[in-house]
Amino acid sequence: MCILVFDWQPGSAEPLLLLANRDEFHARPTAALAQWSDQPRIHAGRDLQAGGSWLGIAPGRRFAALTNIRNMEPERPRTRGGLVSAYLAGDEPPATWLRRLAGQTTEYSGFNLLAGTADELWFLHSKAAAPQCLAPGIYALCNASLDTPWPKLVRLRSAFSQAGRENDQILFALMQDSWRPADDMLPETGIGLAVERQLSSIFICGDEYGTRATSLLRMDTQQIRLTERSFAAGGVFVGESSLAVT
Repeated sequence: MCILVFDWQPGSAEPLLLLANRDEFHARPTAALAQWSDQPRIHAGRDLQAGGSWLGIAPGRRFAALTNIRNMEPERPRTRGGLVSAYLAGDEPPATWLRRLAGQTTEYSGFNLLAGTADELWFLHSKAAAPQCLAPGIYALCNASLDTPWPKLVRLRSAFSQAGRENDQILFALMQDSWRPADDMLPETGIGLAVERQLSSIFICGDEYGTRATSLLRMDTQQIRLTERSFAAGGVFVGESSLAVT
């Protein structure tokens, strides 16, 4: 997953509303959102190459979301997507689970991880010494850290802040934005200008690499519902699935 935005309001009628795009190579095998037959607590899409996930939900209004950190460091041995599935499969409080993980992050390539329930939401950057408990508010996350002012992240956070919360179609449309900033606005992350341009939009439409899924997560006082729209090369819509857990 490469970009997400969310409104965290614990204690309200809708504690969490989250939108996310997962960007990946189209050739990488992936299963759409479903309940996992081998780990039935987990409801998520699945990376069939490494076995993990990028966003998912579980009973007890438990959820997790992951983005990779864009850097030029060598790949580490353990899959980052396994962090999402490991959290969802268990029942340990998110703070306890993330504090333990904070001592093991050198085993993984760089990541940002959100883990929470209806009552608490925690964030861990893989370079941080400890997780952060998030206060109520609107946040955005991409491939650097929380609320890093990359143009597409600033744009998405602003649009989300101004959008209504009731209409799913309007919310999904926010994630279809293919606007690209001028070159002098782009971050310099070591991947070269051509690739920075390619990755600079909220929705990436490419033949080899692009947005594979857009997800909408709604949590209310009774359940979490996750809806996922899948896309093929060139941004072609291929299907939608939706699941809810209590």
